[in-house]
Amino acid sequence: MANTSSAKRAVRQIARRTAVNTARRSRVRTFLRKVDEAVAAGDSKAARTALNAAEPELMRAVGKGLFHKNTAARKISRLNRTVKALK
Repeated sequence: MANTSSAKRAVRQIARRTAVNTARRSRVRTFLRKVDEAVAAGDSKAARTALNAAEPELMRAVGKGLFHKNTAARKISRLNRTVKALK
């Protein structure tokens, strides 16, 4: 347990940031799951629409420090490849 007042404050801040980051990560995963579901269903148009919605969401997560830039780029690249393969 934290002993100093600054350590107690840090614990509160960490808890707050963790809650925010968890919500953001969940939101990104939801967008990615929608792309995967559209690909699994074989719906090219829905997959493209879902991917167009997921890309800015992933990059927003990068801006917030949730993901590394290269990780997001890799995920987008792989999703693009799978969506393109549907055609």
